[in-house]
Amino acid sequence: MANFNFLTAYTVMVVIRLSRGGSKGSPFFNIVVADSRNRRDGRYIERLGFYNPVGKEGAENVRIAQERLTHWTSKGAQMSDTVSRLAKGAAKGAATAAAPAAVAA
Repeated sequence: MANFNFLTAYTVMVVIRLSRGGSKGSPFFNIVVADSRNRRDGRYIERLGFYNPVGKEGAENVRIAQERLTHWTSKGAQMSDTVSRLAKGAAKGAATAAAPAAVAA
């Protein structure tokens, strides 16, 4: 029998996607790292943040742990289109929030 290596024969795609929560009419999404074979709201590996699309003005509607996001993408995890759009916006928002603090110091 040929030499069988389980890791090369069986690869799992890891994705970073939204998992829906909340009630009908008021959605709330967790940003999670999950095995691509699991259901949208099923088991996940790690929770990276949240997204509240119907949040109040001035409230924090998106929070993403950027260092963990970088960690998982460096390991080969693929972001969904929506998560990549949210991550760009969160990074831009964090950069603009840090810039006035640096000027004030």
